Amino acid sequence: MPEHYDAVVVGFGPCGAVATGLLGQAGFSTLAIDRSENIYDKPRAIAIDHEIMRLFDNMGVADAILPHTAPFPASDHFGVDGQLIRRIDMVPPPWPMGFWPTMVFSQPPVEAELRAHAMAMPEVTVELGTEAVGVTADAILHLRDATGRERVVTADHVIACDGATSFIRQALGIALDDLVFDEPWLVVDLLVHDHALARMPLHAAQHCDPARPISYIIGPGQHRRFEIMLLAGEDPAAMQAEPEVWRLLSRWLGPGDARLWRAAAYRFHALVARDWRRGRVYLAGDAAHQQPPFIGQGMCQGLRDVANLLWKLAACRDGADPALLDTYGQERGQHVRTLTARIKTIGRQICERDPGAARARDAALLAQGGGQPPVVTRQDIVPPLETGFFASPPHPAQGTLFPQPMVRVGDDWRLLDRVAGHGWRVFVDGGLPAPPGAWRIGAAGLQERDGLLATWFQRHGVRAAVVRPDHYVHAVAQDAAGLDRVLSDLAAKNITGRIPA
Repeated sequence: MPEHYDAVVVGFGPCGAVATGLLGQAGFSTLAIDRSENIYDKPRAIAIDHEIMRLFDNMGVADAILPHTAPFPASDHFGVDGQLIRRIDMVPPPWPMGFWPTMVFSQPPVEAELRAHAMAMPEVTVELGTEAVGVTADAILHLRDATGRERVVTADHVIACDGATSFIRQALGIALDDLVFDEPWLVVDLLVHDHALARMPLHAAQHCDPARPISYIIGPGQHRRFEIMLLAGEDPAAMQAEPEVWRLLSRWLGPGDARLWRAAAYRFHALVARDWRRGRVYLAGDAAHQQPPFIGQGMCQGLRDVANLLWKLAACRDGADPALLDTYGQERGQHVRTLTARIKTIGRQICERDPGAARARDAALLAQGGGQPPVVTRQDIVPPLETGFFASPPHPAQGTLFPQPMVRVGDDWRLLDRVAGHGWRVFVDGGLPAPPGAWRIGAAGLQERDGLLATWFQRHGVRAAVVRPDHYVHAVAQDAAGLDRVLSDLAAKNITGRIPA
């Protein structure tokens, strides 16, 4: 008989490591494989947001990851004549999720922490230097290790986190929809020497210059990234050579000012899988979607995928209707398409090569701000979930992220999830009777420091919220009867967790 696992994760990068860690925490016997034996030692992803840091905190790895992060500063967009035409910034404090809303990070050490967390789980087996060479929708995998030995493994579920060229996706014949964005860029990562740091820009920047658009990102410590559009006729391989890189960077830095960490040519795409599930096999991360990098949401999207999928796998294992798993692709697919469309709009503005159209863009953006550069928050660009597993009738609060304030515990203040947990939760305001197990907000219950929840309830005109394990609002209610109907419906669907009986 072949080996059998509750789940097999194909690909052990950040997305696969988080999926594996979540599976292990939920008690699934899990095999994770990756054809590479080592972590890639150069940076790729560079940005995460507060939703993802909240996930890391729920996993118990946030404290290990935070030293490898820094706040993502405002991004200034400059027009044809070098004038400021827009600023993309963070929402102001108090932070709605309890962490800096957007952060930069160094991928190699963060990936190492995520792997170590997953590998410490007793239910988890990790095999590096092992690749999938065959797969069926019934979750039968043919694996090959570094010696060439092949074997068959079966699973209840397979999660494909094997990247943009996903073998699993291709083997199952799952097509990608092209959302029509295809631009060649050179990504350059540098470690800037101390003497040159002082003259580097204090904010991130998008130079929306039709002659050659260039992005500048401030990473943690001495890490700085430039993303440089390649022009027609430029050979991507030749442009990666050090002399060409330093020529492109000459207005900011010379070879004596920094160590070149990486220079890699990419084509920025906008692609999304037509199907996210084939039988008992699920796509996640770059295997399911790719988007331009202009607001740093690539890795965040992959980690949202696995957080969404994992609580549903656990619920179905514990008795929920297996049809719940169909909502994974519904929710994540629509979210990716909506966010990618918004990123494409920003990307098209940045990548405008026609000088006349670029000047018109500059004028339109300044007019939008009443003659001043408009300020847009990154968090406002990221949409809520628009469809999927939510209560009826619909309400605008559904599919939004429930806030995480600091709440009082004795003489201390702690993040909400560290007090209330991160399964299913019910929160009611101070004036509504609280069912057993629900959390009351106010003097008789959880006391918050900054009024985030009180403001949230008031803004949405509700008095109770039922929150999913991924922190999205499943339902709201204005009275005890409405809340009882929501909880009864969840009980009928065998959705378990910290839900009042």
